[in-house]
Amino acid sequence: MKDGLIYQLEDKPPIKEALFAALQHLMAIFVAIITPPLIVAGALNLDIQTTSFLVSASLFVSGIATFIQCKKVGPIGCGLLCVQGTSFSFISPIIMAGTLGGLPAIFGATMVGALAEVFVSRILKYATKVITPLVSGIVVTLIGISLIKVGMISCGGGTEAIENGTFGSFQNLGIAMLVLLLIVLFNRSSNKYLRMGSIILGIVIGYGVSYCCGMVDFSNMPNYSLFNVPIPFKYGMSFNISSIIAFAIVYVITAIEAYGDITANSLISNQPVEGETFVKRAQGGILADGFNSFLAGLFNSFPNSIFAQNNGMIQLTGVASRYVGYFIALFLLILGFFPLVGIVFSFMPEAVLGGATLLMFGTVASAGIKIIASQVLDRKSILVIAISFSMGLGVELYPDIFIQFPETIKNIFSSGITTGGLAAIIANMVIKIKD
Repeated sequence: MKDGLIYQLEDKPPIKEALFAALQHLMAIFVAIITPPLIVAGALNLDIQTTSFLVSASLFVSGIATFIQCKKVGPIGCGLLCVQGTSFSFISPIIMAGTLGGLPAIFGATMVGALAEVFVSRILKYATKVITPLVSGIVVTLIGISLIKVGMISCGGGTEAIENGTFGSFQNLGIAMLVLLLIVLFNRSSNKYLRMGSIILGIVIGYGVSYCCGMVDFSNMPNYSLFNVPIPFKYGMSFNISSIIAFAIVYVITAIEAYGDITANSLISNQPVEGETFVKRAQGGILADGFNSFLAGLFNSFPNSIFAQNNGMIQLTGVASRYVGYFIALFLLILGFFPLVGIVFSFMPEAVLGGATLLMFGTVASAGIKIIASQVLDRKSILVIAISFSMGLGVELYPDIFIQFPETIKNIFSSGITTGGLAAIIANMVIKIKD
């Protein structure tokens, strides 16, 4: 056993042990994969069948993406035990794109925007000089803060509750608070299994309580086939320039985050974290990030990214074998083929999801603040932070500031992430201070 690892990167564990490790990874990522499509469906008020299909598509694409990352197909993939899934970072731009042009605009921006990450993978050593940790921290913080609003709407019951007048009812807020408190309770447990499963346990219990309270009605369950066949371009494709720009900015930041995740994974897996071998591995992983997101748009899903939580799972299980990733990918593909999974979760009350996501989004913002705090905050850094947050949060709080501008400009800068992200990149490049 080397550095606590039972199985190294190229080891092939026995089937029984590989399956057990794969199931633990699946537990850590399942809720994270299906939550973004559920949030988006709720925000856009999509019907149950569409919601179910989006959940199935997310699981299916995550299976393909995970296999590509672990297997390394030509130059695409990092060749590590690296799991991919639907990214939380894109929820705000996705909702914006859906509001402007529906699902076709979302999938169009997903595919075209992914080319930005592909481009970053080719110029990796130069990109890290422009998208510094300070810029990444600012954008991640803005993503978390902007999503908190989405989580709070879900806590109140979502868009449907706003329409029928039950938004913010004691029942909705009570369920949301119950889920949030349960997650905190399980997460602070010394039992590693309760801690790993804190989110899914909180959601399952909250779902059960809401069912007992009469908040779930399965009587209008739609007819569905037992087997779901992925259909490319099922909802069509359209291209909105403002949505594509917003997606592209987040893709660039995602590429830098992927670089960090691959570095951490390599370190845990006893692989080099510098030199030519590592650079090729990082480039392959980021290229796969972009390529897999392009596939996601093709198969009616949302942008994918590398899941950092699986790095902790490798340490916990002592299994770094990339062959375990094949089993994880297989599980995800199987789940994606059965629409019942998506239908069951599509009936879940928004308040249940809100209680979980509110905490998740707060964690995203906290992660951004942690990145910022890890940097030397000199005069230039303070100015960059001040400009970025002023622009980003200002637009997020009062988007009508651009009401007099042409529609295209207004749409581009209506997102606090886009405005704040661009401000951070430009300010970081332009501001020069001699101390």
